[in-house]
Amino acid sequence: MKKAVLSFLVLGSLLWPGMAQAQVDYVDPAIGGQGFLLEPTRPTVHLPNSMVRVYPVRKDQLDDQIRSFPLTIISHRLGELFWLMPCDGTPDAGAWNHPAAYDQEKLTPYYLSTRFDDSLIQTEFTATERCGYFRFSFPSGKPTVLLANRMAGELAGSSNGITGMERFHDMQVFVQGEFSAPVKIQSSVEGDRTRLVIFGQAGKNVLEFRYGVSFISVEQARKNLEREIETRSFEQVKRNARGRWEKVLGQVKVEGGTEAQRRVFYTALYRCYERMVNITEDGKYYSAFDHQVHQDARPFYVDNWLWDTYRALQPLQTLLNPEMQADQIQSYVRMYEQSGWMPSFAVLWGDYPCMTGNHAAAWMADAWFKGVQNFDVKTAYAGVRKNSVEATILPWRNGPQTSLDKFYADHGYLPALRPGETETVAEVHPFERRQSVAVTLAQSYDDWCIAQLARASGNDADYPFFLKRAGNYKNVFRQDKNSVWPKDAEGNWIEPFDPKFSGGMGGRDYTTENNAYTYDWDVQHDLDGLFELMGGRTKAEAKLDQLFREGLDRSKYEFWSKFPDASGLVGQFSMGNEPSFAIPYIYNHLGAPWKTQKRVRMLLDTWFTDTLLGIPGDEDGGGMSAFVVFSMIGLYPVTPGVPVYDLTSPVFDRATIRLHNGKTFSIVCRNNSPDNKYIQSIKLNGQSQSHVWIKHADVLKGGILELQLGNTPNTALGSNPVDLPPSAMALDPRAFAPEKL
Repeated sequence: MKKAVLSFLVLGSLLWPGMAQAQVDYVDPAIGGQGFLLEPTRPTVHLPNSMVRVYPVRKDQLDDQIRSFPLTIISHRLGELFWLMPCDGTPDAGAWNHPAAYDQEKLTPYYLSTRFDDSLIQTEFTATERCGYFRFSFPSGKPTVLLANRMAGELAGSSNGITGMERFHDMQVFVQGEFSAPVKIQSSVEGDRTRLVIFGQAGKNVLEFRYGVSFISVEQARKNLEREIETRSFEQVKRNARGRWEKVLGQVKVEGGTEAQRRVFYTALYRCYERMVNITEDGKYYSAFDHQVHQDARPFYVDNWLWDTYRALQPLQTLLNPEMQADQIQSYVRMYEQSGWMPSFAVLWGDYPCMTGNHAAAWMADAWFKGVQNFDVKTAYAGVRKNSVEATILPWRNGPQTSLDKFYADHGYLPALRPGETETVAEVHPFERRQSVAVTLAQSYDDWCIAQLARASGNDADYPFFLKRAGNYKNVFRQDKNSVWPKDAEGNWIEPFDPKFSGGMGGRDYTTENNAYTYDWDVQHDLDGLFELMGGRTKAEAKLDQLFREGLDRSKYEFWSKFPDASGLVGQFSMGNEPSFAIPYIYNHLGAPWKTQKRVRMLLDTWFTDTLLGIPGDEDGGGMSAFVVFSMIGLYPVTPGVPVYDLTSPVFDRATIRLHNGKTFSIVCRNNSPDNKYIQSIKLNGQSQSHVWIKHADVLKGGILELQLGNTPNTALGSNPVDLPPSAMALDPRAFAPEKL
């Protein structure tokens, strides 16, 4: 038997060089745990796309004190639910507000362990989909656990366990928990919250706490606990959780590259499974969109920040998990049916109207034309159409149209105010402002996507209406300045305006978190039209070159005090914010793909490392990590809604994707090295091609994409106009969709 096992391991190492260990072992949840300027990542323990998600509550990964553990979180960066900490013996009055220094921390996707310095108490945690499992080790033999409401709520306990609930944003979360041995509980009430001091048996060194969470009822939390843990030990639950991650991460196998690059890649892939979250419990779910409990044969997902995720995360999940994508989109359809509006950021408590755009349209169009059609496209279309023509498009606002929306419908752009001009429209968010240029660009792209969904849903008569609106971006491009530019209600360009620095905090009078240098390129659906406005491809390429070289014209602290989201700068290019993701790939559309290959390699090497500073901006629950996953294997969806991928040179010698249709698709790089980053030739299943893009339909067929690399650019490859990626405005996506369409 030992010889057989050894032979299997040797064979495995031959089949997958550099991959003898499981993919999950490459994951380092501490990567990005110290934010450059904004939010750090969190070392979240959970199962893929599952309800219970837990991390230590602290400032960031450099903070040497833990304040508490939650029983689950509301959402990435939106807070935690319930409060738990171990304690050595009888707590004093300050124990509830006393953070504890820690050391000896171990972090994985499925398990965490940490030891507190003073008490030497070890805290371990693992999870199922709807349950959590803590194991505490007390060297002193005085086991005590503190459990409290973090928000308004109640908790009650007995010798066998606890029950409780907590209220947040017109929702309730319920918990049912049990201990590994009888306990004594002291209860107290502090305002609208309950505190429990839980004493284990003196002399015992280990106390375990396992619990179920529910958004329906305490009884349902009990059922979740019984079904998912029952009599399983901590080690069994931990082992099962590891197995789930091995299966998910093993869907993409990479060979070659460095150890650090594999850590970056698989950590990024792990972060792509934090959202969306399946909150179905025994075929039922509580929806905050109508405050009802529903029965549904399909799972119901929440927690999607579409401004961040439509660009790369949702396309990645469409490629890897098309069935789950259909369920997630159908969840949005359900939300529209329940609330009357298509959501933007569908978080646990309902729609959180963050950022700009109607990006459910982009997500749904991208999935549809990639063959993911198991959702109600007619109702989906009705929802995104209603949002476009009846809802307000103002940033961070929900509800019906305002006077500014009616102006947009009549004139094709959102009017801007001059510097210092007082806002006159009450519905405009006092901090987020109008973001007039960014909103116009976002609506133009989303309306192109709606036009495509119109035909997909049998509403062909709407197609020309939305296609015309897709050209509205031209109304905020000032050709004599070769830049996007805000315009007032009389049609005059705003003066003075500095494309680098105008617009107040984050540029919010005119743009969103970035300056006009970023938004010059935010026309995903009509790059050909954009190049024409810029004076043709040659001038557009020179302008794109200059983006990566342009200076700040002021000190760094002055620039970042106003544009903190514009982190990861290379010239005026901001790697740390989502609207920049597609920009380095635009060289492919200009006939200079070797520059895409050069830029993407440099950006990955510079900004995405296996360190605490390995994420250049807000990661946003997979929004940024999906860019890393795609780019490291050499693909990128520049225009969601167009079922093709732009190519770049991967960092790995081979990446193999196990598709849900049972086929595999491999990207093989010959002669790959840090210097050999330029694609010399391309073969798809042995057939040479001269264009640097590939259809999603060809990926689904399985096979091998073979890239020959070298250290000198092949400037002829992909330079012929017939080889450029298809331009969306001149495209019928159905022509590139899988054959069944």
